[in-house]
Amino acid sequence: MKKTIAVIGAGGAMGSALSKSLAASGHHILLMDKDSEKCHKTYDSILAELPNADIEILNCIHEGSWEADVIIPAVSYEVQQEIADYIKDVVTGKIVISLINPMNEDKSKLLTSPLSSAAEELQNYLPYSKVVKAYNTIFPRDFKNISNADCFIAGDDETAVATVASLAKDSGMVPQLSGNLSASRTLEGMMLILIQLCRRNNIPESGYFKIFFPKSG
Repeated sequence: MKKTIAVIGAGGAMGSALSKSLAASGHHILLMDKDSEKCHKTYDSILAELPNADIEILNCIHEGSWEADVIIPAVSYEVQQEIADYIKDVVTGKIVISLINPMNEDKSKLLTSPLSSAAEELQNYLPYSKVVKAYNTIFPRDFKNISNADCFIAGDDETAVATVASLAKDSGMVPQLSGNLSASRTLEGMMLILIQLCRRNNIPESGYFKIFFPKSG
């Protein structure tokens, strides 16, 4: 089913890549970013590849979040609470996807405690929304060739998790349901490990996890 999806931070690398992927799946995408120039760049880039994409630019993230079925704050960890506070009154009962990895500046460690995660913090900021962790183990540059990549998904609301899994599948990914929202602690740590592997092998930040289960019998 077609969804209206608000991407906050659509001008950034992750926001732009995910917006294009979701637009390619036929969803209605609301692009929002405090940097208007970057947001328009994303808009033009999507239409250049997908002339029939159902996308529009909105200047107000509060209005965009009110209109959307699914909200994706593709922003830095440092402004997550600020964004949540601003949209809190218009996202009751809605799905909010957490794709933030809460890393320090040199991406050498997580900023959250071992007993929490960016996704769980977001759920605390938005207690009446359905926060789902997804897309955080995929680099922006890999969305162009994402076919068959695993998308790990975690959340406490089964219906919300199923909806996000459907979005991932629409984009050619394989949804891997990874447990309740506390599993986000592991998922956020997985991206930290992937970045370190890239550095140790002297390659750009690229690559993703793929789970292979043994054949039965």
